[in-house]
Amino acid sequence: MQSETQLSFDFHAAEPKIITDSAEGLKLKLGDFAGPLDLLLFLIKQEKASIFDIPIARITDEYLRYIKLMEQLDITVAADFLVMAATLIEIKSKMLLPKSPAENQEEPIEEDPRQELVKQLLEYEKFKIAAQMLWERAVVEQSIFRRGKTEYDDDKNSVINVGVFELFEAFRKVLERKSNADSIELEKEQISLEEVIDKLKKNLNEHGILSFNQISKECRTKIQLILSFLAILEIVRTENVILIQQRPFDDVLLKKVNIV
Repeated sequence: MQSETQLSFDFHAAEPKIITDSAEGLKLKLGDFAGPLDLLLFLIKQEKASIFDIPIARITDEYLRYIKLMEQLDITVAADFLVMAATLIEIKSKMLLPKSPAENQEEPIEEDPRQELVKQLLEYEKFKIAAQMLWERAVVEQSIFRRGKTEYDDDKNSVINVGVFELFEAFRKVLERKSNADSIELEKEQISLEEVIDKLKKNLNEHGILSFNQISKECRTKIQLILSFLAILEIVRTENVILIQQRPFDDVLLKKVNIV
């Protein structure tokens, strides 16, 4: 019988990090869920900014903060995320350079360093909108075969299919609110990630929809919150489960999708 993977915190590290006692333990990869353009679009939406006028300094800082959080959670960050981080830093540095006064009116105007990135984002956004439309159509078709009713069914039209970064943001906010008072308890806790995954799967099978806010409220300590977050990522990756919101910036919901 395979032994369960146990996780704990290393308090001697510069930053808290999850340690597993098995080389065969769960290893999440960010590339399994989304790419760097997804993260950029999410951050631009968070800033309520225009793709055509990206606040590059703030977006770069936020992007790097997310990468750091992922590394602290021991989530493998794909190479393309790191390439994008380097690109953002380069664009930021170019925009910070003082512009030399044009000596000749006929000299070409310097190209905005953000221009190529804007093109990529606009093209990618088209694909995301098309995917969202296909998903909404599938939801309407699936509703014909729906057997039961959940507390979220009354407002079907407002349901939004969201990505992993909306979940990251919800997790980050809850983690920041957690008191440091429970840090002593973490050293003695040994919690099985597999047990957390099994519990969430069971609840999803019973209820069909779970609230991230409710899941986080039931976590007594930071380690429980982190394990719940990692368990959700694994379930979304491996099961027929999607992330939705009823409105932008609302509670993130886990919804089990029945394949007809």
